[in-house]
Amino acid sequence: MSTVHPGYTLLDGPPAVADYLRLRRETGMSPKTEEQARAGIHGAWAALHVRHDASGETVGMGRVIGDGGWYFHVIDMAVLPEHQGQGLGGAVLDGLLETIRTSAPPGAYVSLIADRPGQALYAGRGFTDPAPRSKGMIMWLDGSRD
Repeated sequence: MSTVHPGYTLLDGPPAVADYLRLRRETGMSPKTEEQARAGIHGAWAALHVRHDASGETVGMGRVIGDGGWYFHVIDMAVLPEHQGQGLGGAVLDGLLETIRTSAPPGAYVSLIADRPGQALYAGRGFTDPAPRSKGMIMWLDGSRD
């Protein structure tokens, strides 16, 4: 455990399923089912979450999925709106990137899909738009857009 900002603690591992679902919902991310959360959150290569010390509430999270060799994808970056502006998202991202730097073989490729509100955070850590070399693409298997 490490302190990220006075009053908050950065914890290794994913949040509890209920906290994961609440963070997604309250930060405007696409909702997921409990079944999806249970199957997914422990399948990450690395995960961190942030606890508000006074309330004990989980207020932020981030995960990395990947093969452990060269490919790593940052996902589920979220901080509750009332706790934003404290550097918590940056601390989570920095912690995840440090884990990749220290644990992955040289030459790791780190990617993410940045929603508009997070783009400045990611750009500030060195992430760039891969175009025109590459283009991000997605497909929803149920035909939905969210």
